[in-house]
Amino acid sequence: MEIALFQPDIAGNVGTTLRTAACFGVPAHIIEPCGFPFSDAALKRAGMDYAARANVRRHPDWTAFLDASRTAGGRLVLLTTAGATPLPDFRFAPGDILLLGAESSGVPAYVHDTAAARVAIPMQPGFRSLNVAVAAGIALAEALRQTKGFPA
Repeated sequence: MEIALFQPDIAGNVGTTLRTAACFGVPAHIIEPCGFPFSDAALKRAGMDYAARANVRRHPDWTAFLDASRTAGGRLVLLTTAGATPLPDFRFAPGDILLLGAESSGVPAYVHDTAAARVAIPMQPGFRSLNVAVAAGIALAEALRQTKGFPA
């Protein structure tokens, strides 16, 4: 299992997501450009010292990320508010890459079109979306539960 953030806007959410990835031992991808200067200082508050221990792969753009993910063979599973499959109904597979969009804009149509699956986290009516770092944690926990991938 892996996590990928598409052009993230908020350093604190990236730090929190990297902390989550480090704690569960999953690689994290940052697909640039970011909406902030990517640096240890920008990530420190939310990521604490955990972010430094994360297995982070930075990609200069979507094409570079796609090339790397195709080489690894992982299925792209897009977490989206416009998802076709509710999270509890989706079946994850080992090697899936959980892809989350920018906080302000999600992902463009070409990213939606590339994803092998689109998944939505069910919420109460009237709510638009969860914080991206929270959504990453919820989806990762479910994916690891299904694939028996939690650390021993």
